[in-house]
Amino acid sequence: MSFTQSAWSLEDLFPSLDSPELETAFKTLEAHVADFEKIRPQLKPDIPAGSFVEILKDTEESTRLAHRIYVCAGLSFAANTQDQTAQTLLGRVQQFMAEMENRILFFSLWWKDLDEANATRLMSASGDFRYYLEEMRHFKPHTLTEPEEKIINLKNVTGVSALHTLYDAVTNRYAFKLEVDGETKELTRGELMVYVREPDADLRARAYKELYRIYGNDGVILGQMYQTVARDWRYENLTMRHFTSPLAARNLFNDIPNEVVDTLLEVCRRNASVFQRYFQLKARHIGMERLRRFDIYAPVVKSDKRYDFNTAAEMVLDSFGQFDSQVAEHARRIFAENHLDSEVRKGKQSGAFCWSAVPDLPPWVHVNYQGRPDDVATLAHELGHAIHAMLAAHHTVFTYHSSLPLAETASTFGEMILVDWLLSEETDESVRRDLLFRQVDDSYATIMRQAYFALFERQAHEMVQKNASVDELSTAYVENLKEQFGEAVELSDEFKWEWISIPHIYHTPFYVYAYTFGQLLVLSLYQQYKAEGESFKPRYLKILSAGGSEAPARILSEAGIDIRSGAFWQGGFDVIVALVDELDKLPVT
Repeated sequence: MSFTQSAWSLEDLFPSLDSPELETAFKTLEAHVADFEKIRPQLKPDIPAGSFVEILKDTEESTRLAHRIYVCAGLSFAANTQDQTAQTLLGRVQQFMAEMENRILFFSLWWKDLDEANATRLMSASGDFRYYLEEMRHFKPHTLTEPEEKIINLKNVTGVSALHTLYDAVTNRYAFKLEVDGETKELTRGELMVYVREPDADLRARAYKELYRIYGNDGVILGQMYQTVARDWRYENLTMRHFTSPLAARNLFNDIPNEVVDTLLEVCRRNASVFQRYFQLKARHIGMERLRRFDIYAPVVKSDKRYDFNTAAEMVLDSFGQFDSQVAEHARRIFAENHLDSEVRKGKQSGAFCWSAVPDLPPWVHVNYQGRPDDVATLAHELGHAIHAMLAAHHTVFTYHSSLPLAETASTFGEMILVDWLLSEETDESVRRDLLFRQVDDSYATIMRQAYFALFERQAHEMVQKNASVDELSTAYVENLKEQFGEAVELSDEFKWEWISIPHIYHTPFYVYAYTFGQLLVLSLYQQYKAEGESFKPRYLKILSAGGSEAPARILSEAGIDIRSGAFWQGGFDVIVALVDELDKLPVT
């Protein structure tokens, strides 16, 4: 099979954005909701278990249809954020879903308020719906009255959700200008970021400066958007729902105890010196006295190695197949069913993601492939997400998608499989050296960088509450960078705008620690794989197959992992220390 870059097809969802099938789906979902509203009188403490399970099945059927509609709108917008048809559909869907959610809100409120004995009775009869029901009840102390919950759903459509869409529309229309080999190029963000990994130090610096020049031009406006997002998060989650902190709200969504996240972030803070040491030895290898922030992803050897898309796809599939044939076959489905958008286009959302719609359809994967080695790694990463969802497809629509902290497990593991495979196949010593350095570069980007984003978010949410200005937030971010890099890396003024260029802190506050959690977890799992070989695979695949059907701590405890232990997280850093030690022994060329 030959692989070529293309846009994805959404026909597995709907034939087109103006198709009769999509219009029918809106009407069908509304009819389902109208039927569901009629079950309200049945919701009594002594409801028979059989009747309750039938209600859950009806809810799942409606939710599947809702997901198909919403994902179609979201993917269409991501494919072209400047397309007015996609923009209009996304706005319509957000409004429609808020209205539908309000009409069925009574069910979740009744369930959270049900006495413990009857809740236990019904959960024990609910099969794979059990954890979904259990998790819903965790929010009982933070649930408001039905009228209040309805108001929140409606205000989000014209409030924070509208801000998210506006942020994307504004930032994805940015065009960046960079002179390369005497020619001024107009680039997307993804295209511009190619140059921060180039051997030319001046080119790296100019690429970063151009990135933050453009973001900085709108810095105050984007900063004000962030202030509004943070205030909205606090008003809803602390003032109204009585969470103890902004971070605690995300932790409950993730079903991760607060103390686990505090321990994770504190262990990261204590290990900042690990990467500082790495950046100092990297400076020696690239012939610099001290790295600038522009240089942290610089290659240690000049390599123009590029991979065409077909080669990249085959490399990823081959590496997955060497690990497990089932894993490779799941990844192959994404290509075969045209669920991958790999092109670079103006207006297309930057970055990469994987979006699962419903269990019976393969997820959709979004990358901006440009042929670099790290683009190949990104392809492996996002296909790892897709594999995770497909391995868990036997669960309900409520329980197949893993929680955020476990969501990075298969993706990061997939990258490590690819790197190991590349190291085994590559005979060019300079390329092998580059791969080893890239491994630590990527560990930095996924662990320490994300942990410090989370630490900044925690500080920024408190500062916004105290009416901090955008400039004061930028100053705090620079201090965050200084702590992270110490004396190992020289900072420049442009990076005060880095925080406003991170979509996650706008869209999903405190999402970012999931990357840190996932990478440190995978380092531990990968060590087990290297030590145990074939006997490790069933345990690993069991973790992935669980999806979101159990609490993360429960899923991992079955694999012998205690996420409450600081020593466990330190074990992940010990793997990185060993990698840095290995690199430190390499001669400087």
